[in-house]
Amino acid sequence: MPCRMWGAPDTTDFTVDGASSVSRVEKNPTADAFAERLFESTLGAFELLSLYVGDRLGWYRALSANGAMTSAELAARTGTSERYTREWLEFQAVSGILTAEFGGADSSDAQHRRFHLPSGAAEVLTDETSLAYLGPMARMVAAAAVQLPHLLDAYRTGAGVSWQQLGTDARESQADMNRPWYEQRLGAALREVPDIDEVLARPGARVADVGCGAGWSTIALARAYPGATFEGIDIDEASVEMACHNAEAADIADRVSFHIADGSSVAGAARYDAAFAFECVHDMPRPVEVLAAIRKFLKPDGVLVIMDEAVAEEFTAPGDDLERLMYGFSMFVCLPDGMSSQPSAATGTVMRPATLRRYAEEAGFSRLEIAPIENFGFWRFYVIRP
Repeated sequence: MPCRMWGAPDTTDFTVDGASSVSRVEKNPTADAFAERLFESTLGAFELLSLYVGDRLGWYRALSANGAMTSAELAARTGTSERYTREWLEFQAVSGILTAEFGGADSSDAQHRRFHLPSGAAEVLTDETSLAYLGPMARMVAAAAVQLPHLLDAYRTGAGVSWQQLGTDARESQADMNRPWYEQRLGAALREVPDIDEVLARPGARVADVGCGAGWSTIALARAYPGATFEGIDIDEASVEMACHNAEAADIADRVSFHIADGSSVAGAARYDAAFAFECVHDMPRPVEVLAAIRKFLKPDGVLVIMDEAVAEEFTAPGDDLERLMYGFSMFVCLPDGMSSQPSAATGTVMRPATLRRYAEEAGFSRLEIAPIENFGFWRFYVIRP
């Protein structure tokens, strides 16, 4: 992912697949400047909560599929309350997400006011195949918000809040946002790295996907390498159920299987040509144990590929928007999840390359390299050899 770090004393931006996001963070702001920042953050918080409501109640999808509608029409189509629907529509319009159409009626005539979802917003909020699909991000924030009382207790005591506690919103948020990247980019990206491609292309290759979640990574790998068989492993029962369903729907279940297991408990399995761990090592309470187990079930000429967040090599403050986002995920999702099982390495989302290198060395691996895969969302790929 192209990422420009601090180039000016008070601003930074980063680019994800050609889409630019700009953040302004002042060093030592005045009281007025910081008050303005807090005010903008409050507006953003309300907006994000409204995105969650529109996503979960199907309002965005109804507007995308059916065009402009009045509040009564949208409420009837989605089985929701007209009065609440109207308030949400008006908030979306004053926030610039929806456009309001009056059609010659008086602008104060709320009953005949129609609301339209522009195409760009529709893609981001409803197109599950688009690399710009970020609508489910609000679900992750909502999942954390529900757990705030438990998070406060965890912060006081050093306990945690597990992935199971975060529940369906978190589980589906991660799966749905990652899915288009796996389906559209993963196979092509791996084929461009000879060290990975030649292993996966072996006749009859066996591949493990540790921490497979809803299975979209496993399914994408199976589609890219039809000569191999794949086994997805995850500790979360609900995620494994989702993965099995997704594999059946994808008509690929003959080469893909899923089961519930702790990553450190698979050492007794058959030997694998390759293993993958997508966006999960930083969540593991005992990552060295898991990596050591993976090394044991890899063939001597096998390869481990880890995809994790493309955070900066070193801590820098202020940081860019990606660092801010990842620390947010870490404080409210990943670190509490990792701390929910003790003893814990307490890695958190912001896992620097040096940290993963240390984990790999302690697990007995001999070599770690960063794969030359660019423009792949928020992530970095590591190639690790026994």
